[in-house]
Amino acid sequence: MKNHFVTIATASALAISVATIRRAQAQNASPQPVDQTGPKSGDAGGAVTNSQESSPIYGVTIPAGYRDWKIIAVDQLLVPGKADQLRAQLGNDIAIKAFKEGKVPFPDGAIIAAIHWTRVPSEDNNKVLDGPFPGAQSFLVGSTVNVQFMVKDSKKYAATGGWGFADFKGGKPGSKALHETCFACHAPAKASDFVFTHYAP
Repeated sequence: MKNHFVTIATASALAISVATIRRAQAQNASPQPVDQTGPKSGDAGGAVTNSQESSPIYGVTIPAGYRDWKIIAVDQLLVPGKADQLRAQLGNDIAIKAFKEGKVPFPDGAIIAAIHWTRVPSEDNNKVLDGPFPGAQSFLVGSTVNVQFMVKDSKKYAATGGWGFADFKGGKPGSKALHETCFACHAPAKASDFVFTHYAP
């Protein structure tokens, strides 16, 4: 009987906590993507924001848990003498569902993340491969170059095709001048709702 009362008391306390959180959420504005690092503070929509760093113009922050999102595609960028990168595009559940269904335009709430790394040779792998596959070369991700985000909100970002943009390096957003180029860069992909990435099955 004692354990029964303890269970009821615990459940009541949890219910009160959830109700309190929901009331706090109702007082906030529309949700924004949030970061995973830094001091925590209350965020719009009741989300927990660990960093107030956001992109100029768009106010996009780093979404919590984005590294656990599903892969959309991977690719390599090679600009001889300037850049040699390995890249991965990830999507939240809304974005992934839209990609799989071929849904364009993307629905509000879709977020696409693009992580860019330097591409570096793997000496260890090359030693192993050299015997059975002479001349073979293996490459790995090196250091992180930057991480970019596209956030779909057709009303808030109506002037830029419904997308908000962000570019972060070392957790810090790029300059206003950099972000002023984002939409123009994506303009050639208007037919696919300004998204270059294609889903890799």
